[in-house]
Amino acid sequence: MSESSPTVGELFKANVVTHDDLNALIDAVLAGRMNVREELAEGYTLDVAAAVKADAFATAVLRDKTSSTGARRSAARAAILLARAQKD
Repeated sequence: MSESSPTVGELFKANVVTHDDLNALIDAVLAGRMNVREELAEGYTLDVAAAVKADAFATAVLRDKTSSTGARRSAARAAILLARAQKD
């Protein structure tokens, strides 16, 4: 795992971010509650809105009113796992 700016996926694999943490972020995205920065474990933060906007596929799926809940969850999850967390 890169110490400078790990992805959320790297933090997840290292058990720094839990399933509950990840699900809370996904739930926030689906509910439209994307704060500027969300706290992650061990002093890491994530700009959730920027993470989703940086992923063209996730943005398209989330904007599409006909997307299923499963597709929306999967797209949000992928965007979050690929995003780089910032160490505070």
